[in-house]
Amino acid sequence: MSGFNEWRNRPPSERSWRHAWLTQLITEVHTASHVTYGARRVHAELTLGHGIAVGHGCIELLMRTAGVKGVLGKRRGRSKHQTPTATDLVDRKFTRDEPNTLWVTDITEHPTRE
Repeated sequence: MSGFNEWRNRPPSERSWRHAWLTQLITEVHTASHVTYGARRVHAELTLGHGIAVGHGCIELLMRTAGVKGVLGKRRGRSKHQTPTATDLVDRKFTRDEPNTLWVTDITEHPTRE
C-alpha cells in the first residue's frame, strides 16, 4: 500500500480531535457572547471560565479556519487634558552671565495622582 493511501485511511490524530473539540467550544462561546467576542476574549473565557489550557495562537488559528470573527471596537482617541500650563517666564533665554540668577527645572516626567 502506498503512503498516500495509508495517510488517507489513517484515523484522525489526537490533535485533530482536540482542534475539532476546541472549535466547537469556540463557536459556543462566540455565539453566547452575541457574536461579539474576538480571539482575546474567547481565549480568556476558555482559560479562566472553563479552565482549559490552550494557547492564544491556537484560538486565533481555529477561529480563522472556522470563519469566526469578533466585532471590531471603536478606536478611541487620546484625551486632551485640560490642565493649565505655566507661562514661559524666561522667554526661552536659558543663558545667564552670573551664577544663581536663573534656576530652571522640568517636572513633566514625574507622574502625579491627578
